Amino acid sequence: MSGGRTQDTGAAAADDTGSGPVTFVTGGSSGIGAETVRRLLAAGHRVAATGRSEAKLAALADQADGLGTGGRLLTFAGDAADWDEVSAAVGETVRVFGRLDNAIANAGFAVDGNVETGDPAQWRDMVLTNVLGPALLVRAALPALKESQGRIVLVGSVAGFKNTPGNMYSATKWAVTGLAENVRMLVTGYGVGTTLIAPGRVLTPFWDERPGGAAAAGPMISAEQLVDSVMWAIGQPAGVDVNTLVVRPIGQPN
Repeated sequence: MSGGRTQDTGAAAADDTGSGPVTFVTGGSSGIGAETVRRLLAAGHRVAATGRSEAKLAALADQADGLGTGGRLLTFAGDAADWDEVSAAVGETVRVFGRLDNAIANAGFAVDGNVETGDPAQWRDMVLTNVLGPALLVRAALPALKESQGRIVLVGSVAGFKNTPGNMYSATKWAVTGLAENVRMLVTGYGVGTTLIAPGRVLTPFWDERPGGAAAAGPMISAEQLVDSVMWAIGQPAGVDVNTLVVRPIGQPN
């Protein structure tokens, strides 16, 4: 993505891209996104993964090479909230793999503070990534998804259903909740499915810089457990559209 540059897993590996479904994942370099990429590759998908960190994407590609799935992975370093980069990455994915079956908008992050104490400069990047990013992916992917009658998955949050005092991250996830239904209403007539997956607390690097870390937050599910829901959503039979999945750990009351 960065500057339109494509980072793939190697020219030699690209000679054998396979024939499985093609899935595009934003925020694929760590946490839920990286686990989604690994699971998709294991299931025979051809995958394009985006992320901000070239180093993390390179590590993900190395893992794929080690497992013999590197020829089915493209990686793009860049900004999920940049239209030129997103559209170029989707276009390159369709060029290399010949189609697109699923688009998973997973990129997102939170910042400290609230509307009283937070840093407005940090809000801008968060809002663009969390809200504009999914919309850009839908815009870029929809032509190919209409051809394949594929599926869109938006990764939201329980925070998009439960208010928290002054929480700007929650506001962005409420926007994703609304976007998912708006997208569903638009694309269902094209034969394209839309699923909002709203996780509760998931044990990922998201918690590394939160006060007290994961240990202070309460019960959590693993990224692997959450990705079970992603795989289930995109694995529904033709004609079945599962629209909203809220996935919490047992013991999380809100």
